Amino acid sequence: MGLLDAIENAAGQGGGANAKVAGGLMQALDEHPGGLAGVLQHFQQNGMGDQVQNWASGQETSATPEQVQQSLGNTDFIDRVAAKAGVSPETAKVAMATVLPLVISHFTSGGQQAPPQSGFGGMASQILGKLL
Repeated sequence: MGLLDAIENAAGQGGGANAKVAGGLMQALDEHPGGLAGVLQHFQQNGMGDQVQNWASGQETSATPEQVQQSLGNTDFIDRVAAKAGVSPETAKVAMATVLPLVISHFTSGGQQAPPQSGFGGMASQILGKLL
């Protein structure tokens, strides 16, 4: 199953909020220092390295909103995703718990490798076009 299929499936489970947040996440990743690697670093620095490894290997397909908060709450990343998605930070955090592990699983190899730092904007448009 590809990333778009996985996010589409997750969007069906979480309604339109997951689709909106997926697009907002891709846009925010495109602007975030270090891209996905920078987000992974926040998770690893905040005690979530093992969890990232599990997501990267496909062992677990979701997180909890608390894990997202623990790892990214001291940054403005959740707020930026929410703003880009047009949802509240709480809604973004809940949806990111489903979407972010899918993105990490798709783009990493053992939680260590990230895609190029640019190009997420086009992917966001493709995801939104498929989901909305």
